[in-house]
Amino acid sequence: MSLQFPTRLRRSLATGLLVAVALVLSGCSAETDTQLKRLAMPEAATAEAPAVHTLWIWAWVAAMITGVLVWGLILYASFRYRRRSESEIPVQTRYNLPIEVMYTIAPVIMVLVFFVFTLRAQADVLKDDDNADNVVTVVGQQWSWSFNYNLGYDEETEKYEPRDGEDVVYDVGTAAEPPTLWLVKDQSVQFNLTSPDVIHSFWVPAFLFKMDVIPGRHNSFSVTPTREGTFEGRCAELCGVRHTRMLFNVKVVDQQEYDDHLASLAERGNTGPALGGAEVNTVTGLEPESNGGEE
Repeated sequence: MSLQFPTRLRRSLATGLLVAVALVLSGCSAETDTQLKRLAMPEAATAEAPAVHTLWIWAWVAAMITGVLVWGLILYASFRYRRRSESEIPVQTRYNLPIEVMYTIAPVIMVLVFFVFTLRAQADVLKDDDNADNVVTVVGQQWSWSFNYNLGYDEETEKYEPRDGEDVVYDVGTAAEPPTLWLVKDQSVQFNLTSPDVIHSFWVPAFLFKMDVIPGRHNSFSVTPTREGTFEGRCAELCGVRHTRMLFNVKVVDQQEYDDHLASLAERGNTGPALGGAEVNTVTGLEPESNGGEE
């Protein structure tokens, strides 16, 4: 039995679909239009973020092209080779070697292409600038954040040390009062990430980037903020019962406001490293067994 729609019904369905799409698009605000153009990604706030956004856009383009091609082939085969009568049986083909080879090679090529472009974007966002204009050591702890300004990481001693003899000041927060991270527009900043308890994840959506904060492991990356304003930040790793309250803000300002803020921290007595307790150099649970203190 064939499945056929009357011509008038097909036209009515197509017209209705076009009208519905037009109504939806006409009701979109200017902000929604820009979000649609970015495919729901936040507006980039760093010089490195466009690399991630470009990868995101083209990944969606490739996925849509692949989807349209596959759906088109499915629909074509369904209608072209459908059973047209009770007595007629479509040709039964056990396999088609050229098509099966194509279906094997095509996904491999797609994965390789994605891999190459992902590596390029990764190289842009994971670069670590040891000569950054500013350096901040971020401590993720249950259940908030600490931001240490002018505190760098010494690869040789594997310790956090003041950078170039500068005074270290810090800002801390609580689950009830999230802290604010201050940055300078158009100045590069190197982030050092550490944790005294469990794995967290430092995520600022407007940076289009996040990185895990792992006890006993030094992670770092560099960015250059390009827009002044206040942006939201949060922990992106399920770290415990109050994970959802590990929030913070990022405030990008000019140099004078930044200097004034660091001076105010010093006046409040927020000087010296705040690493959330003893500096962590081991991973909890992986220390050698003591056997009662005997080797």
